[in-house]
Amino acid sequence: MCNFNNQTEETKMLIHLFMEKAAQKVGGMNFLLGLIEAMRTKRPSPLMLKECQIASNNTIIKWNKVVFKDKVDVIEQILVAHKEAQEKDFNILNEENKKKKKNIINMMRALSPIEFVVTPQNPNDGEGFSFQVFDVVDENNVKLNPIFVAMFFCTPEFTKRAIKYDS
Repeated sequence: MCNFNNQTEETKMLIHLFMEKAAQKVGGMNFLLGLIEAMRTKRPSPLMLKECQIASNNTIIKWNKVVFKDKVDVIEQILVAHKEAQEKDFNILNEENKKKKKNIINMMRALSPIEFVVTPQNPNDGEGFSFQVFDVVDENNVKLNPIFVAMFFCTPEFTKRAIKYDS
């Protein structure tokens, strides 16, 4: 999922437009990439921080709930499975193993209410933006939001490609 070249044209354009607008809303591409770099320094995962926020020199991201290690592990397993499957539109509920599917459903219920809010530290740089963990949530179809994956699991190089993408 973090290989920009393997995304569908529609997903590439969606990520490109969102990242481009997001960068504008926080003061520019360097501010957004600085935040992503700051997020990468948090170990084992930035999602598990008790303070539910990460700040770079110019930008801050906050969320409303701590994410526990077991939920992060489930997301990472999904991303590894998606990377190997190379499916374009990956419904995370398409899991044969009942135990894994139950873990995915529990993770989905726990993370669905989380909203991430990114704001510049200087209000003159822009109004910021927000996003959630899941793009689609219904009874039989749940998809991870590509913006969430890009912000928390992909490399800054992925974000650079997304911003510079030209169909």
